[in-house]
Amino acid sequence: MPDGPFSRGEDSLEALFHVKKPVIGVVHSLPLPGSPLYRGQSMDEVYEHAIREARRYAQGGIDGLMVENAQDLPFLKPDDISHETVSTMAVMARLVKEEVDLPVGVSCLADGVIPALAIAKASGAAFVRATQWVYGYLGNHGFVDAQAPKALRYRTSIGANHIRVFADVRVKHGSHAIVADRSASEIAHDSEYYGADGLIATGSHTGFATPVDEVRAVKAGTSLPVLVGSGANAENVGELLQDADGVIVGSSLKTGGMWWQPVDPDKVARFMDAVGRARGGR
Repeated sequence: MPDGPFSRGEDSLEALFHVKKPVIGVVHSLPLPGSPLYRGQSMDEVYEHAIREARRYAQGGIDGLMVENAQDLPFLKPDDISHETVSTMAVMARLVKEEVDLPVGVSCLADGVIPALAIAKASGAAFVRATQWVYGYLGNHGFVDAQAPKALRYRTSIGANHIRVFADVRVKHGSHAIVADRSASEIAHDSEYYGADGLIATGSHTGFATPVDEVRAVKAGTSLPVLVGSGANAENVGELLQDADGVIVGSSLKTGGMWWQPVDPDKVARFMDAVGRARGGR
């Protein structure tokens, strides 16, 4: 498939991670100030939690990290994400980046691409996740519109065009009835055309397996690298990486398989061993 008008002329995954089929571990933060689950923990406690999780991932041999405000439930719409969330995540991402010698990204929920770009710019993070890039969807927090038009202009305005955007094709925890007449391949094509640097095929909820057919459908519509966005584990990652170009993973590497529990370095190591076999070099 020909490159779109935003093509960088390089593989955005290998350029960032210097490895084929990279694995990105999600650092799920504690609840942040302003969110309903926040109980007044000190900022030192919030930051140290993220640093500990990053160390555990690194100990297990992960290729990259993504800091996410996963416990800020229920999530706000992008335009309502608060200053305290952005500032806290910027410090957190910077501390994680300084702690481990790995590429670091940002996911600011729900679908706060502009806040994530601000966080990445301030912290030196290399990429952001956009859980909705083109079209729109209905989630538990209401209707969320396409983020690409404003986010790309904002990225340019702050001198952050080096920060990559990895965009979900069909967001988790959402209803896609509005665009049900558009296939995953068509949405993938439009996501590339509207400036995404990589695409994400994912399951319906956090930790739910991403169907192989979804990965294949997304890849059929794009020349961009495609990551698996949920549900990868040591048992299925080999099959997923036959088609996918990388993996974002969290739940299966946590104690008890629960995303809000601590990272288990032994699980990370076993997962990375399976990835190594899939790469053919481990």
